[in-house]
Amino acid sequence: MPQGPDGNNRKPGSSSPGSGLFEDDVLALLPQLRRYSRSLARSEAEGDDLLQDCVEKALANRRHWRGVNLKAWTYAIMTNLYRNRYRQRARHPAVSIDEAAELPAAEVHGDPLERDRLVAALDSLPEENRAVLMLVIVEGYGYQEVADMLDLPIGTVMSRLSRARQRLRDQLNDSNIISLRRPR
Repeated sequence: MPQGPDGNNRKPGSSSPGSGLFEDDVLALLPQLRRYSRSLARSEAEGDDLLQDCVEKALANRRHWRGVNLKAWTYAIMTNLYRNRYRQRARHPAVSIDEAAELPAAEVHGDPLERDRLVAALDSLPEENRAVLMLVIVEGYGYQEVADMLDLPIGTVMSRLSRARQRLRDQLNDSNIISLRRPR
């Protein structure tokens, strides 16, 4: 009854985790997945990285496969991985070493006491608020990503971030060092 890598006409559950059928079907899809990954990434090296991540994720999450159309399921995994990478690169653009060599280096003019006051203000925050602040503001993650990372509701992330910002604003205004207003 099993037909092939696309999984059509296969009973759900016919490929149990230990049976080896699932792995064989994924291996049979590798040439098609490789072509698709390279067309998405437009680069052989990045396409191969995408393929590896897709196969790894498919094998790690085989319990989520319902036994119908393995090809479509793995293509969906690859497409989502590519979209996530694209969003990540848009949020955090990279510059090649050759291009960066021509960029002028920023001159550092700063009062070491200001830095010490800022570090002290950050250290005075409660740990849970500081973690959210650092992930959102410094690392650039979105609220939902932080909520997933810390296993919190998104509203909790937003309120902790708000409290952390307010406490920093109050402490830094009291010590009269820098304004934390966003440019408008």
